[in-house]
Amino acid sequence: MIRVSKTLTDYELIDCGNKEKLERWKNIVLRRPDPTAIWPRNETISLWNHPDAHYHRSKAGGGSWQTIKKIPDSWQIKTNGLLFKVSPTDFKHTGLFPEQAVNWEWMNHLIQKNKDRDIKVLNLFAYTGGATLACSKAGASEVVHVDAAKHMVKWAQENAQLNQLQNNKIRFIVDDCVKFVQREIRRGRKYDAIIMDPPSYGRGPSNELWKIEEQLVNLIQLSLQLLSDQPLFFLVNSYTTALSAQTIHNIMNECVKKKLNFGVIDSSEIGLQCINSDLVLPCGVSGRWCEHERDL
Repeated sequence: MIRVSKTLTDYELIDCGNKEKLERWKNIVLRRPDPTAIWPRNETISLWNHPDAHYHRSKAGGGSWQTIKKIPDSWQIKTNGLLFKVSPTDFKHTGLFPEQAVNWEWMNHLIQKNKDRDIKVLNLFAYTGGATLACSKAGASEVVHVDAAKHMVKWAQENAQLNQLQNNKIRFIVDDCVKFVQREIRRGRKYDAIIMDPPSYGRGPSNELWKIEEQLVNLIQLSLQLLSDQPLFFLVNSYTTALSAQTIHNIMNECVKKKLNFGVIDSSEIGLQCINSDLVLPCGVSGRWCEHERDL
């Protein structure tokens, strides 16, 4: 099964294929690489030849944007009731992964359903704050947002201000996620919900090395020590091709479900629905744990 959001507003996946995707971000059309889309694209869609900007990969690694029409350095889109700053970056991304909206909807449901209690959320590898904002707006009493990239944390703070959430209890922290979790364990801190969206490979602010295949299980096991006596949800996202939905399911089952001794898990691909066809672009995997199957 693949999960897709039905409530995206200022974002559309126009088409995908030939290892690229064509997207509309409010009123700006971007053409970007996507190695998953190995099927043929729809050549009748003229916007393939007339996007506002086109990201070209370099054979030497990396790439650059070709601006075909003048576009701003950044602009705002609104989706799922949240405002986000969007900006084409040097590494092809825009600061937002719209496929994650399906997870924001799930978290919003669980937090709203339990709004009579204080809910503390830990968001690891939190990027520009999509899940942070979704949880805070849904009514979480505190969200702790942790990422090793200072400029991404700053971007997340800008997004919080766009949504007038700057006065909510959100702690923005620049830190290595593993080290932060270890310190929180020593402090005796507890969270009712934990989100993690680790990269395949990366380095922390002090050059700490992260490799998802080698360290994900350890991080999950450490993070479980931070869960309160009434955990609400545990979410693991992965964009690493080698980690299939079944692999994440096995990890969640052996680490999370067995540790807690109750609840249910579901691991599925997440993706984006093309507006012009039945195609769904797979965009990664999410493993979910919560107490009741009806809430998955």
